[in-house]
Amino acid sequence: MTTPDTQRPRAGSDILRTALRRNVGAMAWGTVLMGLYQAGETAFPIALGLIVEHTMRHRSPEALGVSVAALAVIITTVSLSWRFGMRILQKANTTEAHRWRVRVADAGLQPVARDVGLKSGEVLTIATEDADQTADIIEVVPLLISSLVAVVIAAVALGLADIRLGLLVIVGTVAILSILSVMSKRIGSSTREQQARVARAGAKVADLIIGLRPLHGFGGNHAAFRSYRLVSTDAKHQSVTVARVNGVYAGTALALNAVLAAAVTLTAGLLAFQGRINIGELVMAVGLAQFIMEPLKLFSEMPKYVMIARASAERMALVLTAPPVTAPGRERPAEGADLEVDCVRHGTLRKVRFRVRAGEFVAVAAYQPRAAADLAAVLALNVPPDAYEGTVRVGGRDLGDLAVEAVREHLLVNPYDGEIFAGTLRSNIDPTGVSRTVPEAVEASMLTDVVALHREGLDYAVRDRGANLSGGQRQRLSLARALAADTDVLVLRDPTTAVDAVTEQLIARGVAELRRGRTTLVITSSPALLDAADRVLVLDEGVVTAEDTHRRLLATDEEYRLAVTR
Repeated sequence: MTTPDTQRPRAGSDILRTALRRNVGAMAWGTVLMGLYQAGETAFPIALGLIVEHTMRHRSPEALGVSVAALAVIITTVSLSWRFGMRILQKANTTEAHRWRVRVADAGLQPVARDVGLKSGEVLTIATEDADQTADIIEVVPLLISSLVAVVIAAVALGLADIRLGLLVIVGTVAILSILSVMSKRIGSSTREQQARVARAGAKVADLIIGLRPLHGFGGNHAAFRSYRLVSTDAKHQSVTVARVNGVYAGTALALNAVLAAAVTLTAGLLAFQGRINIGELVMAVGLAQFIMEPLKLFSEMPKYVMIARASAERMALVLTAPPVTAPGRERPAEGADLEVDCVRHGTLRKVRFRVRAGEFVAVAAYQPRAAADLAAVLALNVPPDAYEGTVRVGGRDLGDLAVEAVREHLLVNPYDGEIFAGTLRSNIDPTGVSRTVPEAVEASMLTDVVALHREGLDYAVRDRGANLSGGQRQRLSLARALAADTDVLVLRDPTTAVDAVTEQLIARGVAELRRGRTTLVITSSPALLDAADRVLVLDEGVVTAEDTHRRLLATDEEYRLAVTR
């Protein structure tokens, strides 16, 4: 086996830095426009104070007209800068979230699985909610800077009226942020735990939906619902904890901001009473005291959003930095090669050994379903080659030395529960749109009756997971997809368990005819498929105990006859 390329782990802080770095342009323009918005908002009470002072001194209609025009310019600036600034930031936010969703999805769809330790539902939550919350950092930084601009302008304006007012704003802002930064750490840890528990609940729902039909079949739906309810309740309790922490944070921030605004107002009133500032400056101070609560509120919320974004980034890092479960090779198998399993020991398999020659149709009759599942998992590369004893060879080359992409092109293992996707019959049979054997695959899998049922034919719409198809139709659709792939080596596991005996017989003949001259291995207990095979391998207690044609085994092996006769 070859050693994979090493890549420096991408922690949550690295993800945030990457997001910030590739959005510098949008953030710069957004910061300028949002800073202009906050400056205009701050200038409004300052302008009012100047207008009051100027009007009281000169009492000139011309001066009043100029003042009104100045206010109109400020209002227009505030409106336009907010509109275009938020448009730029939200576009960058949405685009960045899309990028991370694609990255997480790409990591989950790599040919070599990653050692993530998360269920698919949890990965789905990471690819949606956590990607969105991580991308929020694109808006957080410009809003933080623009809020700081507003606080600085207010402090300078108040300082020009009286230095004590300016210092009061600066000292109060620093004190508020110091208190809230400590509280935001608790929010980050609580949010991280909440996201994990919500993701587990989502994974549980996904599992239940997939297994809904079997659960109803044996009456296990109520027990499954109770199991989900426990997980959901756990997530609810953590969400309540996070809401409580957020409530305390928001309440504390609002109270501190109100205290600062009140302190500025009272101090300005006292200074005006003492004659240290004039009426215009008092109006400005009171207006700024009221206005400053908004940027202070926004400013004080930023540490919380930063911690939430970092918590989400850390969860994305769980997927993006997870190492592959195996180190794939670089070689390619020979065209039309054979398949060899040499002394493989894994799960219930105990030194299984057999060979399927190129162009041969071989069936494996596994007496124990677990052994059939273990063998299919090994051949499908769901189990890394270094996780089991023995060797699997394709074309005389060890599976571990072959590139995974090349193996996928050469060897296809079709599971008995193949997934059906929303789309059409055609798109499910030939997802890439390049197969030349779709009609033959439809015929061999006996999907013709499904096609004939609908006037749209192969363009008949299929719902997600094949919800508008029966179990047998879904199974035949999955088989048609495997046959249409037309790979050199095809492994089928129980492809006809959901069809009737007559259809099964026709499928067995069709598969044997379509795969003539191509290497085919079928893991099955179907008498029709066993009879269609060139030879049958009996897999019992994890080892191959017999090998012959189906009819000879029926005549000579009583245990085999009892196991496969229906």
